[in-house]
Amino acid sequence: MKIIALESSAITASVAVAEDGRLLAQSFQNSGLTHSATLMPMVSDLLKNTGLILDEMDVVAVAAGPGSFTGVRIGVAAAKGLAWPGDKPCAPCSTLESMAWQCAHMGGEICCAMDARRNQVYCARFLAENGTLTRLSDDRAVGLDRLAEEIRISGRVQTLVGDGAHLLQKTLDAQGLPYILTPPHLQYQTAWGVARCALELARAGKLVSAAAMAPSYHRLSQAERERLEKLGTTSF
Repeated sequence: MKIIALESSAITASVAVAEDGRLLAQSFQNSGLTHSATLMPMVSDLLKNTGLILDEMDVVAVAAGPGSFTGVRIGVAAAKGLAWPGDKPCAPCSTLESMAWQCAHMGGEICCAMDARRNQVYCARFLAENGTLTRLSDDRAVGLDRLAEEIRISGRVQTLVGDGAHLLQKTLDAQGLPYILTPPHLQYQTAWGVARCALELARAGKLVSAAAMAPSYHRLSQAERERLEKLGTTSF
């Protein structure tokens, strides 16, 4: 099974092709350029450089959230555009689970965290054993202090991954809780992680059509939150 995967949920952008869990090629960019300008050219260049064509892909996968509202929308729209003409099945992958797959070989508990602003992180925790992942929590937006308390109760060393890892690191340091901070090349989201997550969705029969695929934000946008604040509604 060949999977083409897109990742544009945060500051970096990447595209990968994997076959049966083996990475064939990946393009990664952390240039600060907008994903709307870089993502599709990266797809085109990757396929051209590897001698592959879109028709050969069995699944189109994308990091569907949580993450940057704009970045997630760009990624999902691009994936829909790739899948629709050939009616290819799609894998709307959890950004956080995709990040965890990058560290599944390390074993132990993995805490994936992305900066969600407002003193919160998008987070999910996993247990890695023998190259497989078991979920310990759902994807959610959570306050740093609450997450630290959850980790304290766990009592296990956490491997921190994601652009929110440094935020969580400060909170864990303040409370004397142990952790392992992943090296820079593993901290950023990658399309390879998305492809690996997509393989699990395919095995579980959870692929969807291009029409059915949608972003999963896990929180209202800033504009929606500000509108509710003006209306005096705070239950968000």
